[in-house]
Amino acid sequence: MNLRVPVKVVVVGFGMVGSRLVDELLRREPEAFDITVLGSEPYEPYNRVLLSDVVAGRTDVAAITMPLPDGARVTVRRGVTATSIDRESRVVHADDGTAHPYDHVVLATGAAARIPPIPGLRTPDGGLPAGVHALRNLDDAREIVAATVNSPRAVVVGGGVLGLEAAVGLAGRGLNVTLVHNVQAIMERQLVPEAADVVRAGLEGQGVTVRPNSISSEVLVAGGRAVGIRVRDNAGAASAGAASPGGSAGAAVRDEVVAARLIVFSVGTIPETGLAAAAGLTTDRGVVVGYDLASPDDPRVHAIGDCAQPPSGSRGLVAEGWDQARRLAEHLVSLVEPVAPAVASAVAPAVVTPAGVAGGAPGDPAGVRPTAHLRLPHDGAQPSMAVRLGALLTSGAATSRAQTDRGIDTRGTDVVKVKAGPLSVTTMGVCGPSRPDELTQRAIRLADPRAGRFIEVVVSDGILVGATCVGDPRVAADLTAAYTRRTPAPLDPAFLLLTPVMAAAAPASSPEHMPEDAVVCRCNGVTKGDIAGACLPGAHSVEEVVRETRATTGCGSCKDAVCGLVDWLRSTAEAVPEPA
Repeated sequence: MNLRVPVKVVVVGFGMVGSRLVDELLRREPEAFDITVLGSEPYEPYNRVLLSDVVAGRTDVAAITMPLPDGARVTVRRGVTATSIDRESRVVHADDGTAHPYDHVVLATGAAARIPPIPGLRTPDGGLPAGVHALRNLDDAREIVAATVNSPRAVVVGGGVLGLEAAVGLAGRGLNVTLVHNVQAIMERQLVPEAADVVRAGLEGQGVTVRPNSISSEVLVAGGRAVGIRVRDNAGAASAGAASPGGSAGAAVRDEVVAARLIVFSVGTIPETGLAAAAGLTTDRGVVVGYDLASPDDPRVHAIGDCAQPPSGSRGLVAEGWDQARRLAEHLVSLVEPVAPAVASAVAPAVVTPAGVAGGAPGDPAGVRPTAHLRLPHDGAQPSMAVRLGALLTSGAATSRAQTDRGIDTRGTDVVKVKAGPLSVTTMGVCGPSRPDELTQRAIRLADPRAGRFIEVVVSDGILVGATCVGDPRVAADLTAAYTRRTPAPLDPAFLLLTPVMAAAAPASSPEHMPEDAVVCRCNGVTKGDIAGACLPGAHSVEEVVRETRATTGCGSCKDAVCGLVDWLRSTAEAVPEPA
């Protein structure tokens, strides 16, 4: 009989990261936790990464819904917002009047869309005028799609990843789209200027008018509805251009109105830190946490995803949030009190206290501290060498997320793939204008702007540590595989620019010829063997395979491959004759 008292975990936020944490806990210890989830949105969890696909019309709203947690000890309260955390009593209070006690509370509240303070952008009640939207949640996507029916022109403000995807998606619906960006280079955080120029040409080839070095100075409103936006040159960028050798010092600053009944702002996000700050927790840009994803003020409070600020910083990528969810689930499971054997009196006291905090938290019953040479990263401290080496050896060098002297290794969680129709843009690792110029790094570049192609690879110690690939999806797939698997680079890294670097990257005439370790879904690391293994116990539909393996729940680009592989596995299973 299991006499273990379940640990109470309250998850605040039911987005992609919060729901992934619940799934990770259930896969490891379904009976060890009583989990309560508070989600402010009234919907089932959905794939936020695919919202731009909904805007583009490539994906239906129903197709981005993610499975609900399936566990007897899980309570999901949708449309309920957490209002306060009483850390002394260890209770989370919600706006429906309910109170939820916890042993551990996890903040996965995400981030809100940043809306710049420009004239005309706010109504008297603080809302946005009709026709003005951000693209952050499901309601935003639905409203933007509805607005395209009566809006022949659209303006997208912000030339980052989401801005590019929104602009291309709206252009694909037949709208006349203008993309306004405040600096010269598109995606300036990920792309060097030469690569950004190739991307800009690709956008213009899809009918998007690009206005770089431009600032939105006013939203024009008539009758409560947006009718246009005033755009002027970025004075700082203009002065820099005038000071450059090719700039014209006497050029007049442009100030014009772009007519549009649909305006989409994509100018960054602001982490949701209000709940943590009101509870007396340290916040900066996000909720400050250590390597163990716990607040330095309270080891029972954790933060993951867009709202968190770990020591290594945050890039706002879903793969990074999923990796945090996995790591936190492993940490919480490690704190669970083991099941007591039949002869409890003969067993030494457990290292972990009944409340589930290793070594005990302030005010808890005293626990046994871990041995000094097995020091864990409490309070943000670096763990001992034994722990770091043990994590490295047990997880394997190829997929390690071990703690290192520089923090948690997050290789593979920083791959950026833009969904912009025929325009392929992929970046990873060391890339962009702010990359460190280290002596051990060797960068090789192929610039072919006439063909719409730009590829740059960065190699260090014989390993690919970063890449930028524009205009060549096949090479981008090869580079992504080499980067995430840490495949040794060729002696001449120039071969990475053109030649496939992975044996499995060449198209197979049949799934039968694919190796078992061929990665089908890179967002979740799902291989052909994983999908085949999911089909063996009886999961024969795509939905069942997705539920078992999580394939297609990331960027969604592998959906066709997964569907084809499942169909092939089903057909081969049906072709096997029954034994006599």
